Amino acid sequence: MKVLNCATLNGFDASVVEVETTFTKGLPSFSIVGLGNSAIQESKERVKSALLTNNYEFPPLKITINLSPSDLQKQGSHFDLSIALLIALQDEKADMKDFFVFGELGLDGKLKDSSMIFVLALSLAEQGVLKKVLIPKESIEKLAQIPDIELFAVESLKDAIDFFIKEDQEKYKVAKKEFGYKVIKIDQKEYFYDTNYELDFLDIRGQVVAKRGALICASGNHNLMLEGSPGCGKSMIAKRLAHILPPLSLEDILQKAKIDSLDGKEPDFLPKRVFRNPHHSGTKSSIFGGGSNSAKIGEIALANNGMLFFDELPHFSKNILEALREPLEDHKILISRVNSKIEYPTKFVFVAALNPCPCGNLLNQTRECRCSDVEIQRYKNKLSDPLLDRIDLYVKMSEVRSEDKATMSSAQMHEIVLKAFSKQLQRGQNNLNGKLSDQEIVKYCVLDSECENILNKALDSFNLTLRAKNKILKVARTIADLDDSEQIKKEHILEALSFRKRD
Repeated sequence: MKVLNCATLNGFDASVVEVETTFTKGLPSFSIVGLGNSAIQESKERVKSALLTNNYEFPPLKITINLSPSDLQKQGSHFDLSIALLIALQDEKADMKDFFVFGELGLDGKLKDSSMIFVLALSLAEQGVLKKVLIPKESIEKLAQIPDIELFAVESLKDAIDFFIKEDQEKYKVAKKEFGYKVIKIDQKEYFYDTNYELDFLDIRGQVVAKRGALICASGNHNLMLEGSPGCGKSMIAKRLAHILPPLSLEDILQKAKIDSLDGKEPDFLPKRVFRNPHHSGTKSSIFGGGSNSAKIGEIALANNGMLFFDELPHFSKNILEALREPLEDHKILISRVNSKIEYPTKFVFVAALNPCPCGNLLNQTRECRCSDVEIQRYKNKLSDPLLDRIDLYVKMSEVRSEDKATMSSAQMHEIVLKAFSKQLQRGQNNLNGKLSDQEIVKYCVLDSECENILNKALDSFNLTLRAKNKILKVARTIADLDDSEQIKKEHILEALSFRKRD
């Protein structure tokens, strides 16, 4: 019995699958067991055709392919190459135990890339179980970025067979690619960023306070809420904010590419954080993940390590808004279904935009609000206090006036964000300020007696919760970093307090 290593996607991560084969006497047949989906069952025809068109005999025996462990659901066309190699090399002495093999076969034996190969290889490399992998040449562009693995690429089934029975494997080895973007080094680790700002803050006139809130938000990965009349620039700020978020390590970029692949997109490997913008008509399952039998990834998990933007926040259903509290607080979400329980990380920047009332004119100086007090109250009641408590920065935006001018560009703001980012990591933080744990707050957000008194008075005056206190401390820490101050000072606490939502 010969065995080859392959893998299948199990939720967000890959699980190793051993592909086993036996050849026994009996009526000629070809069966695949081990809970393979229809794509795997169809591989029998692709494998048979690929072998026959390349002058390999299909043995007149009872062939059984087992995908182990047998109680795990498997999916994907990337099992083709493993199955074909086990049949073709049945009588050959070939050392295959250290290799993982992925690839979809064409009927003529040519190897093709599949959407799952990159996700599986990256996940297995992160787990430390993948060291050597054989892939189609079409997959090189994506997999050449993964560190600490030996990559070998072939063009066809014939090349793959030669790879294992001949001793010139080095000619199939793929050289690693350098990542060609601007980089900053912090404690020997590289962080990459892009300076191509498709949307620029120079397009926004006025709104100095909102832009200051956006700068603090980007510098410390804080949650931000923008309230204002229609057309004042809420969505414009949110979309431009995505371009000035902190830089990414190579691991972060690969995780972003993994998310793109899971979402059915071709990964671009750009050092820009994910931006997800679901519509308010989306279902709870589409936003949080779900499915009838298996747990599928949703918008908030796809936004991990990036930004999630909810425009027209009160128009989202109450169920969605209340369910958002857990991932905002714990930075993870557990999806439970009949056949699976999967935990997804949800460490994203949450940005929300809303009008002050249903018609949008409550804060407008020139237009009359058409809403009754009951309608306004019902509109505001969509947002519960526990949800609002999880927002770090709240900005009530003013109307745009003709004399308003542009202030800072995205390039200038991003430069400030990079400096604040460096300062936080050089301090030894594992997380940026907005995602600090309670223990990290005690360590990094130290106040002197004057600042402590100001904060305590504010807590009493505005009836703020302990969670709100921690949010204020984290925002003040980021403001201090923007001021290049080691200590949190009185002015930093006061500015942080000015960004709290109060009735």
